[in-house]
Amino acid sequence: MMPAMNSNTVREFELAAHSTQVFGRVLCSSRHHHFVVDGPVQNGCAGEALTPPELFLASVLTCGVELIEVLARDHKAALGLVTGTIRATLDRSAQPRQDVTLFNSVKLHFVLSGVSATVASELVAGFQRRCPLYGAVAVAISDVLVTHEVSVAT
Repeated sequence: MMPAMNSNTVREFELAAHSTQVFGRVLCSSRHHHFVVDGPVQNGCAGEALTPPELFLASVLTCGVELIEVLARDHKAALGLVTGTIRATLDRSAQPRQDVTLFNSVKLHFVLSGVSATVASELVAGFQRRCPLYGAVAVAISDVLVTHEVSVAT
């Protein structure tokens, strides 16, 4: 017999996407939100809206910023602002695998204010353990680097 699904541990997500009259432009929907995604200009698409790789990377980064806040709250840490950046490279001529295309490298950097260096390290490590998007990146890509620093709030 399967255990009952716990709403605190099991989460489901559903999005929809459909093409538009503009080549390579996709209209996406999630819940009551709608947004446009363009294929990259390298594929002959408009490239005006965010591209799928940019959305994916933004998702990894926002998962980090949000989870760092959640983890700080849960541990009653006096976290101030959190900022982050993410950079990735994709070289289709130098792929580590032949069956799928992967980013060649992904670099994340977080700046946390209001906490000690030790607490900042713990919060960033917690994000790395908990975010499924980061987990997918960390498992698939050999060149992943996550760094952080503590900023003095002004």
